[in-house]
Amino acid sequence: MKKIPTILVPFDFSRSAKSALEYAVEYVGNDKNLKIVLAYISEDHNRDMFKEAFKNTGEKYQSSLKHKLEWVAMSGALTESLVRYQEDESIEMIIMGTFGSTLGIEDDEPSNTSKLVLEVDCPVLVVPYGLEKFRMKNIALVLGKEEIEDTQVLGTLLKVARKFNAKVHVITIKNRPESYGYSEIDEKNENAIQYYLENFYSEHVFIENPDVVEGIKTYASEKEIDLITILPRNHATSSEPSKGALTESLTLHSEVPVLAID
Repeated sequence: MKKIPTILVPFDFSRSAKSALEYAVEYVGNDKNLKIVLAYISEDHNRDMFKEAFKNTGEKYQSSLKHKLEWVAMSGALTESLVRYQEDESIEMIIMGTFGSTLGIEDDEPSNTSKLVLEVDCPVLVVPYGLEKFRMKNIALVLGKEEIEDTQVLGTLLKVARKFNAKVHVITIKNRPESYGYSEIDEKNENAIQYYLENFYSEHVFIENPDVVEGIKTYASEKEIDLITILPRNHATSSEPSKGALTESLTLHSEVPVLAID
């Protein structure tokens, strides 16, 4: 039997994990072609201890989902466990919660989140704690001056846009005094975006700001962006792989969800 594509949610019963689950339930809805699996990861877990808690969580969302909420318990480090599980199962996407830069909360989730984004070979959607409601009408795709090495990753973004009939706004932050939008690479990227995103592609805007993250956040706030999409380039082969600075900054500081596809 063919496996149903899975939305994997790392879940430790924390407030950020519960926020991510709420988002995942809204994202999946009654889609018969997606299911949610909660992953509890611990160095020393007791499966029976959490069995009843997971059962109650599943019952809470039973009426909202086409498929029953599932869960799996794993021992080991978080990133390594999730990477291993993703390699063995049909994982469509990982949706992960983070406290981000929430004031007054000391937490190491941002580093765990950025590490996972850079190591796992599937899209990761990071949900900041405190997100008030699920909405998916306007998506921002952040594009730099580098060529999109694997244009097929845009297919993931197309699936999201198509699922919610959302518009994709491509943004490039002009953080250096040089020409933008006229090079051969710019033209290749533009052609790929138009091809893959079809009629969901809205516009490509160039924003002057020496601080890339601040430029992205300001645009997202002003234009009521519901999802920021980035292409981390951590698996690049024909150019120097990214070290993940933008990924780490956005997953830590963004007040709207961030989708990393590479």
